[in-house]
Amino acid sequence: MNIFESGADFGYAQKPQYFIGLDLGRITEVSALAVLQRTGMSKDLYKFECRHLHRWQARTTYEEIAKETHRILRHPDILMGKPASLAIDATIVGPNVMDLFRREHTAARLETVFITGGNEAKKENGVHKIPKRDLVALVQIYLQSKRLKIAEELSESEMLIRELQTFTAKNTPTETDTYNSWREGSNDDLLFAGALALWSGNAPGPAVFYSF
Repeated sequence: MNIFESGADFGYAQKPQYFIGLDLGRITEVSALAVLQRTGMSKDLYKFECRHLHRWQARTTYEEIAKETHRILRHPDILMGKPASLAIDATIVGPNVMDLFRREHTAARLETVFITGGNEAKKENGVHKIPKRDLVALVQIYLQSKRLKIAEELSESEMLIRELQTFTAKNTPTETDTYNSWREGSNDDLLFAGALALWSGNAPGPAVFYSF
């Protein structure tokens, strides 16, 4: 069965590109993945469609998540598009967990992200430090301009739409924001997975590819 449950057409003829966001929680929490398809020739014309959502229940091992993520990345629709990008929230698990995804021979642009409560996005030692409010604002911009579509037939779409509609960013003055203070609801895993994918689809500059 095709994992991409939605087939909406934005009307673009060029080859699509896929951006995947992975929100990793503690081992006792839910983790989530979102796949966005991007079309459009330039940033001001970009449109995104959420093509797949996946949640892992609490106590799913990170190794299992890495293997399933690799399987999704090997889907024919993704392989036939432009090189995909995988942005992983390592705020809680740390960068060492990224080795699991490298060992799974992930054929994608791999980006490690720490979500912070700061005011400035920056990259240090290969890690992107992104303010929470930047991610939330990006999602709001695309939703308000109707350039982000979430197909109702996706199994987790109702939950994601509800989180997008009700989420309110609570900005804090430092970069040492704790996990519980920015993951505000029990289903924010889907929201941040989608936000990471959207951020990756707008991120400038080159990133490292792992394809073994």
